[in-house]
Amino acid sequence: MIPDFRLPVSKEAQRLFHGRGHSEPGFEHINIDWYAPLLLLTVYREPADGWIEQLSRWLIATLPQAEVIGIQYRCRPMAPMEAVVGELPSRLEVTEHGLRYELSFGQFQNTGLFLDMANGRRWVMEHSAGKRVLNLFAYTCGFSVAAVAGGAQRVVNVDMSRRALAIGRENHRLNGHDLGGVVFEGVDIFRSFGRLKKHGPYDLVIADPPTFQKGSVDIRKDYPRLLRRLREMLAPSAELLLCLNAPELGEAFLRQQVADECPEWRYIERLPNPSAFIEVDETAGLKVLRYQSE
Repeated sequence: MIPDFRLPVSKEAQRLFHGRGHSEPGFEHINIDWYAPLLLLTVYREPADGWIEQLSRWLIATLPQAEVIGIQYRCRPMAPMEAVVGELPSRLEVTEHGLRYELSFGQFQNTGLFLDMANGRRWVMEHSAGKRVLNLFAYTCGFSVAAVAGGAQRVVNVDMSRRALAIGRENHRLNGHDLGGVVFEGVDIFRSFGRLKKHGPYDLVIADPPTFQKGSVDIRKDYPRLLRRLREMLAPSAELLLCLNAPELGEAFLRQQVADECPEWRYIERLPNPSAFIEVDETAGLKVLRYQSE
């Protein structure tokens, strides 16, 4: 059998099929992403013999502009990647909302751009003009690239991974951005609040923490602590994008943390995820909540 997936409407990076959302029974173990001219299949359990070859032949016939088909085995140790058709590039430049990003394939578990956050990056690009932005858990600085493209006055990127921030710096250079107003802080956020406060106050804060990192982040106990400290860094009427991508924790969890720690903040909306990210259980997918401080 072949999953019923959407064809890409452009060359921009995008998800074509989100099996992990459980919307199509029998295909819960596979996602299909488009990084022109590469199609990347991600599988979360070992496929049956011959199934990958069958799917690849069908994909090439259906999407002839795909020059390479790669597969990542999230079901195997270290999540290895390999080419099924063509040669898998180690690096590839892609576009999203007209902005350029450098991705890597086969070197790390993640490519460098989380596609479910595309609408969040677009919102930031559209609402950053003249603002001082704090980008927490910045990873490869996708939000920062969007903010500078949208006219942000200053962006402070914070992440423990200096390697990820170095890629973020390169992403800015790919887009011709002046880095004079961009700060890269390779520090542990929870041990550096004083340092981050010195860069503020902030008009816009993006917080996209991992669910769990051993010795660093445990979202259940750390989100409340993060919210309490953010209160000290905000300009009047600052906006916040608070993100949560823990399948076992729904929107209600995050809203309760804000109600407990920062009751004066006003809830505005939940940003919709890209249309390909269909979830049978809406609590399981990415949650991006927009708030405004007093």
